[in-house]
Amino acid sequence: MHRGESGTAALSPVTTNELGPPMATLPTIWFLRHGQTEWNRERRLQGHLDSPLTAQGIADAERQARLMQPILRDNPALFVSPLGRARQTAEIALAGADYRLDDRLKEIHAGDWQGALMDDLLTSRPDWAAARPTGLEIYQAAPGGEGKDAFVQRIQSFLDDLTEPSVVVAHGLLGQVLRTLACGGDPDRAGQMSNRQGCVYLLEDGRETVLEPDT
Repeated sequence: MHRGESGTAALSPVTTNELGPPMATLPTIWFLRHGQTEWNRERRLQGHLDSPLTAQGIADAERQARLMQPILRDNPALFVSPLGRARQTAEIALAGADYRLDDRLKEIHAGDWQGALMDDLLTSRPDWAAARPTGLEIYQAAPGGEGKDAFVQRIQSFLDDLTEPSVVVAHGLLGQVLRTLACGGDPDRAGQMSNRQGCVYLLEDGRETVLEPDT
């Protein structure tokens, strides 16, 4: 298994969040959202469709790689979404280490809205101006999409199968739900969680800590 270069990347815990009682027996998780993509930059819904990382997205993954150097030396299990943007991020952030693909880590399917511009959807739904739905709520409402219940169930299934400290490279909305479940929170409120790129979310003992490199 290929490892990153020797040396220690300083870890800066930025924020810590505890939502409720943690999931019983859940091991430590390091969660990485993929770097910025072309469709992220355009505010276009991706779902199970894909677009490549931008230059900023590659820089996001390189920041994560610095954080992952000391973590990878302890040989955690490595799980990655099979969608291209997550795999492109993983190749950089995990420094070429072998990882396992898991379909349960795909982003939520956005049905008829996949590929649509978020701004166009918001314009077409004036009722949302007052409701101000989160990105997760919009994806969950997509006609022909996966919906909330199925999305949460497959993420819960993935978490239930974890038996050892694990690194997960996947997607923003999936990460919001996964992190909420791991911290004992209500998945109905997962869309209010942060959704950052270029950092690592450490989930341990029902608490979330955001890690960033010092430089």
